Amino acid sequence: MNLKSIISITGKPGLFKIISQTKNGFVVESLTDGKKMPIYASDKVSALEDISIYTTEEDMPLIEVFAKLYDHTAGKIAVDHNANPEEHRSFLSKVVPTFDQSRVYNSDLKKLFLWFNILIKSDYIKNQKKEEKSAKAENTDDKKKADDKKQSVQKPAKAVKTASTPKTSSAKAVVRKSGGSKRNG
Repeated sequence: MNLKSIISITGKPGLFKIISQTKNGFVVESLTDGKKMPIYASDKVSALEDISIYTTEEDMPLIEVFAKLYDHTAGKIAVDHNANPEEHRSFLSKVVPTFDQSRVYNSDLKKLFLWFNILIKSDYIKNQKKEEKSAKAENTDDKKKADDKKQSVQKPAKAVKTASTPKTSSAKAVVRKSGGSKRNG
């Protein structure tokens, strides 16, 4: 899964996909309604690929959390973000049993489920999974073709004997002796 171009903007609800870069910022498209808008350098932006969740072991990137949620829900919407915090915690503990209960706040869980549900409703994760499968299939096909090419023994090309061009008699250089006067510089 790739969340490289997905961002959250402080003060604006939902998630946005970066479409292009401008001189002063970016042009983004809302994943909820598809509206495009400019985002300036003064706006506070968080890239989802840079966010991780606290666990009792190492921090887990949000990409991995979303992948586990997607597998757990079979591509369907998870718990509503407006559900009570106990529901959020119990649901996430089923999916990521090592998440740190004391350092992950209720507001973090609310955002996590809101963002996940937005990505599911917009089919972003589903499309990412399809792209990954097609990329893997292409890589497998390319590897298979390369292996087939290696396995097929190519016979070396026979050396073709070409008739050499006949030698022509070299032209004799004519040397002239000048018996004239010497020039003085």
